[in-house]
Amino acid sequence: MNLKVINMYPDILNLYGDLGNLISIKQRCLWRNINIEIENFTIDYETSIDDADIILVGGGSDNSQDIVSKHLVNHRNSLAEFIENKKVLLAICGSYQMFGNSYSDINEEKIPCLEIFDIETISQENRLIGNIIIENTQNLNPKNIIGFENHGGRSYHDYKPLGNVKLGYGNNGKDGYEGMIYNNFIGSYLHGPILPKNPHLADYIILKALQNKYDIDSLNCLDDSIEKNAHNAIEKKLLKNKNHIKKQKAIEKSK
Repeated sequence: MNLKVINMYPDILNLYGDLGNLISIKQRCLWRNINIEIENFTIDYETSIDDADIILVGGGSDNSQDIVSKHLVNHRNSLAEFIENKKVLLAICGSYQMFGNSYSDINEEKIPCLEIFDIETISQENRLIGNIIIENTQNLNPKNIIGFENHGGRSYHDYKPLGNVKLGYGNNGKDGYEGMIYNNFIGSYLHGPILPKNPHLADYIILKALQNKYDIDSLNCLDDSIEKNAHNAIEKKLLKNKNHIKKQKAIEKSK
């Protein structure tokens, strides 16, 4: 079995180590003897996305997003077709925002968007920063996805979320949702990066990409004991801190 992965703008969009998502996909394929071809897509070197199976787009600053959006808009129709053909695309933070209808920065200036999804993002002064836990909507095991978020933008949409927020802010800090899923497009604010911290989500992405090409129901199991222990340890620590903060607030309120 073979997969082709396109990593978009790795020289611009690698905020908080999002390149780790590519490394995770690559290694988990190699462990399963799945042949993987990787190509970088940059402003100076454009490669065709038509024969790709997975596209990864990392996060960046508003300035980086502005640069990328102006360049990527020329490939808007190809990306929309890619998504409608149920191929896999993971877009993180600013890139997640970029696939929407509009993005207004802190100065209320409009940053160009691809207008593929009905997503509105509005930037505010107070950033949403911190560790985050969400309960995934895809019935993955384990059920929780962990990561780190740091975004000034608040995104609003009616698509299925990637998960329900258990700790942190998510899309906008109000509705309790994080990210979105449409076909096999995944948008998320989770850096960290998201896939090494959540190998079950990495495997979900690999499986969906393979199912577009092959008659396959599941992936060969890997010994993920180290990864699972790390995931569970972080999750336990974050939830313990959350409960401690809640108790402290309750004590202060009762005084």
